[in-house]
Amino acid sequence: ACAPYRRLHLCDYNLEKMGRTSTTKHDLLAEVCMAAKYEGGSIKTHYTPHQHKYGDSDSQICTVLARSFADIGDIVRGKDLYLGDKKKSKMKPKEKKEQKLKEIFKKIHSEVTTNGELQKRYGSDKENYYQLREDWWTANRETVWKAMTCEAPESASYFRKTCDGGENPTATQGNCKCINGDVPTYFDYVPQYLRWFEEWA
Repeated sequence: ACAPYRRLHLCDYNLEKMGRTSTTKHDLLAEVCMAAKYEGGSIKTHYTPHQHKYGDSDSQICTVLARSFADIGDIVRGKDLYLGDKKKSKMKPKEKKEQKLKEIFKKIHSEVTTNGELQKRYGSDKENYYQLREDWWTANRETVWKAMTCEAPESASYFRKTCDGGENPTATQGNCKCINGDVPTYFDYVPQYLRWFEEWA
């Protein structure tokens, strides 16, 4: 799948520069939230003029934010399809990011597998740490969404009623956020290539 223009300029540079410190677990959340915050700000800055020119509604900015949120989720979980720029450097930005994330999740893996129950869950989850990465994303996606939408317009609402789940879901109440703090989008659970096809359509 061909990455959409929005994905080519995703603000995730800081993820390549993460270090290996004793507080890596907390640093990872801070770095991912920082990438999400900058990406959300970039979308607001660049999308607003487009919105005024073409008359798009505020719900569409929430959709664009949701797409970038899902791409960040794919990066964290090691599922990102974007190969990066074709530069002559030995290691592409995607490979650098993936290497840093593997180092961090290796450290987290060694910390959490001292417990018997978690040892069962993650014991065979070695090298890429996909199960641990998936669980980390599930545990932290709400915080990342808050960072992504902190600069969303007050009038922006998600295009579909998804808050509160169940039989009577409600709409977001501005800033692309649910009142109860839930993440209104499930794009991060849709395969990336399908999201990109839909975005190009």
